[in-house]
Amino acid sequence: MEAWQKALLAWYRENARPLPWRGEKDPYRVLVSEVLLQQTRVEQAALYYRRFLERFPTLKALAAASLEEVLRVWQGAGYYRRAEHLHRLARSVEELPPSFAELRKLPGLGPYTAAAVASIAFGERVAAVDGNVRRVLSRLFARESPKEKELFALAQGLLPEGVDPGVWNQALMELGATVCLPKRPRCGTCPLGAFCRGKEAPGRYPAPRKRWAKEERLVALVLLGRKGVHLERLEGRFQGLYGVPLFPPEELPGREAAFGVRSRPLGEVRHALTHRRLLVEVRGALWEGEGEDPWRRPLPKLMEKVLRKALPLLAHAGVVPLPDA
Repeated sequence: MEAWQKALLAWYRENARPLPWRGEKDPYRVLVSEVLLQQTRVEQAALYYRRFLERFPTLKALAAASLEEVLRVWQGAGYYRRAEHLHRLARSVEELPPSFAELRKLPGLGPYTAAAVASIAFGERVAAVDGNVRRVLSRLFARESPKEKELFALAQGLLPEGVDPGVWNQALMELGATVCLPKRPRCGTCPLGAFCRGKEAPGRYPAPRKRWAKEERLVALVLLGRKGVHLERLEGRFQGLYGVPLFPPEELPGREAAFGVRSRPLGEVRHALTHRRLLVEVRGALWEGEGEDPWRRPLPKLMEKVLRKALPLLAHAGVVPLPDA
């Protein structure tokens, strides 16, 4: 084992954060933690990890639940396709297979998640390369624009003999998450400082990926009926969830005519998606239909924001958010 590998492992033993899934070997629990950690801050993931496992403690319990119930428990964690894929996976197998190759065949499992489960839960010698590991290795070896396959091959070749591969993978991830940060890395406290080829210009490694964030203007129409709010099953990114009608501004006259209402502005909501930014004008109206209590349905975060913007209107009918909504 090389000196830098020993230094990393020694640092990890002393500095690993006490996360609820740390040291976990149960494949299902490892899977839940890894899925939650995709595009979710660790602090938030920890809360939803406990909540999700309290309701669905096993793969079998998750498979027995309806998708709507799963989405309701997942509500607030965002990126709901993760919950949908996790539910579909639970219904496709009785237990998780113990190898990276077999895990890769399951719905919704990419190479990183499959490698994380295989190495942490089953001890398979396979590298798990997420954004944190990509950054650590790119800086350590001064790789400016490493290709995915090249980076995985590098990481695979670095797995030290005689070390639990799950521990090794988590050590690299932990370093990237807490020290080798994307911006303002803490190079002065890094255990690999003496070995890092990119420490003089860490911002170069890896080169930033180009991202385009378009702003899209939409209208959300909150229709307050006799028993609550008119909700629709959403499609696309929010498939399986519920919300109020959401559409481009030019469709407003036609939508109002279809419901027989004249709406008034209630404010604006801004919401960021992966490659888009939404500016949503929230409008509200009293409606002759029935409606329902929106807080009893699984809602995407965007719709939670919209409904909270409409709270003064909803309060007239006694529609108030649940304490945990």
